Amino acid sequence: MKVLIYSAKDFEIPYLEKANHGKHKLTFIKESLSSHTAMKTVGYDAISIFSADEACIITIEKLKSFGVKYISLRSVGYDNVNLRAASRLNLRVANVPAYSPHAIAEHAVSLLLSLNRKLITSNQRIKNYNFDLNNLVGFDLNDKTVGIIGTGNIGSVMTKIMHGFGCKLLGCDIEENKDLIHQYDISYTTLEHLCEQSDIISLHVPLNMETHYLINEDLISKMKYGVIIINTARGAVINTEEVIIGLKSGKIGALGIDVYENEKGVFFRDHSSLIPDDDLLITLNAFPNVLITGHHAFLTEEALTNIAETTMHNLDCWKAGKETENELTDIN
Repeated sequence: MKVLIYSAKDFEIPYLEKANHGKHKLTFIKESLSSHTAMKTVGYDAISIFSADEACIITIEKLKSFGVKYISLRSVGYDNVNLRAASRLNLRVANVPAYSPHAIAEHAVSLLLSLNRKLITSNQRIKNYNFDLNNLVGFDLNDKTVGIIGTGNIGSVMTKIMHGFGCKLLGCDIEENKDLIHQYDISYTTLEHLCEQSDIISLHVPLNMETHYLINEDLISKMKYGVIIINTARGAVINTEEVIIGLKSGKIGALGIDVYENEKGVFFRDHSSLIPDDDLLITLNAFPNVLITGHHAFLTEEALTNIAETTMHNLDCWKAGKETENELTDIN
C-alpha cells in the first residue's frame, strides 16, 4: 500500500520506518494536510495525519476524488477529522486510542512541579549566578486537593501519581471509575464542586461540544483564589481570554499548558525569527506564572513506538481487507 505521511517530524520517522518493516511504501512530507495540500495524495491509497492536520469536509471530498481510501491518525484525538463526511464517502479512519497515558500524565505533573516550585525562575537566576531565594516559595503537594477532570486512561494515571504525593483527590467524569475509588480514594463530584474545592485542577478530557471552553469565566469565579490549572488535553477546553483575566486578577495562581486553542500553524514549527501574530499567545508567554510547552507531552520513546506500531497495524488491517479495532468511521 502506498502511504503519504503528512506532518512528518524528524524524530518520528525512524519509529514509523521500524514499525513498517518494509510492508508499505511510505512517503514522508513536512506539510500538514489541508484542502490546499490534499492534491499531493494523488496516486496514494492511504494517508497518515497528526493532530495539527485538517481533514474538514472539503479536504475529505478532495481526498476521495484523488483515490484515497484510508486515513490513519497518529493521535488519540480526532476532532480535526470530519468523520461524518468520511463515513458518507466510505473513507476508513482509525486512530491510536492509547499510546502512552503515562507520558501525558507525567508531563502534566512536570508542569505542576515546575510551576509550584518555580523551577524555571530559579534556574534562570542560577544561570546568572543569582542565588537569591526571594519569591521562590511554593507549597507541599501533600494533603492538597487535586481535581481531575476526566478520569479515562490519562486521568487514571494522573490520579495514581497524585495519590502517591498524598493528595486528596476529586474526580469529575461521565462515568465513575470504581477501581480509582477503591485504590486511590478519589471522590467523584460535580464540576462546580470540584472547582470550588481544588487547589490544583488537571484537565484530561477530549474536545467536543460539551467540553469546548469548559473552563470559562463562570467556573473560574467558583475556583479557589490562587488555583493552579494544568491542561494537557486540548487547547480549546479552556477559554484563553477568560483564563488570562483570571491570571491578571490572581484568581488563577499559575497555568501550565501543553496545548493552546490557536496552536494550529504555530506549534511544531520554529517561529523564533518571526513572532506569531497572536496577542493571546504573546500575553500568556509574558506571565511569569505561565508555563507553555509546545504539544510535546506525548514525546517519549514508549509513546512514539506505540504510535508508530498502531498506525502501521491499522494500515496492515486495511491492506488485508479487514477492519481494525481502532476504526472511527461507520462504513457498511
